[in-house]
Amino acid sequence: MEFKKYMHIERFGTTEVKDINFGECYIFPKIDGTNGSVWIDDNRVKAASRNRELSLEYDNQGFYEWVLKQDNIKDFLNHYSGVRLFGEWLVPHALRTYRDDAWKNFYVFDVMVDDRYLSYDEYSGMLGAFEIEYIPPICKIKNPTFDRLVRQLEKSTYLIKDGEGKGEGIVIKNYDYKNQYGRTVWAKIVSNDFKAKHQKCDVGEIKEKKLIEEEIATKYVTKALVEKEFTKIENDGGWTSKKIPRLLNTVYYCVVKEESWNFVKEHKNPTIDFRMLMNLVIQRIKTLKPELF
Repeated sequence: MEFKKYMHIERFGTTEVKDINFGECYIFPKIDGTNGSVWIDDNRVKAASRNRELSLEYDNQGFYEWVLKQDNIKDFLNHYSGVRLFGEWLVPHALRTYRDDAWKNFYVFDVMVDDRYLSYDEYSGMLGAFEIEYIPPICKIKNPTFDRLVRQLEKSTYLIKDGEGKGEGIVIKNYDYKNQYGRTVWAKIVSNDFKAKHQKCDVGEIKEKKLIEEEIATKYVTKALVEKEFTKIENDGGWTSKKIPRLLNTVYYCVVKEESWNFVKEHKNPTIDFRMLMNLVIQRIKTLKPELF
């Protein structure tokens, strides 16, 4: 295995991470150290900074020297073939309010196997079995709005001394997401970008009232509707994967054209984000007929 550079985390709202918030999102605290990675090659443990492989002469503020002393990391890498750890080597950077016992330690935030990023649910148990530290999520949110995400900045206190404020920000990961260029990429919101105070919310998985758009998609995109429109398209010259966009657009058209009066009346003249509604309709179709995707 050779050195592989970690992805660039994109600012939320940019085109690189457009619509990353549609689906189940894990929200992680962003910590302010230096990027590091660890892997094994020909039975030798190797490490890197963000941009280059390390040596004992150029070891990224003691990172490589520290890694070589960690038998649990070596055992982990020998146990799982083709695995690479990405994380943060916590040394003084811009933020100096971390606990005294937090410094000079490596906190894993992603695990890659054969160029695929594992989900948190996949890697947390693997790392825990070898007592390797990893950054826990603040919460999971389904289809979060921007405001909901911003409110999580108040809870980004991982490793921070009590009473010393908040961390650097948050990272948003949607493990089912690929951007419009076909790439897996995560988004970030940095605390310094927001000067105003934001409302606090409870720790843990957020159980908020569903978005109106989500309620509409769940209620009106039924299995019967999807099957009916699929059958029409299939009978019109046969089915191929090239007709998937036609099915998605047809079902969305049916919901808007045939059900608008119903959901306007039901929700008492709501403000509807139709771009969000379309994304949630598509998500619902994929859930109801996964064999097509």
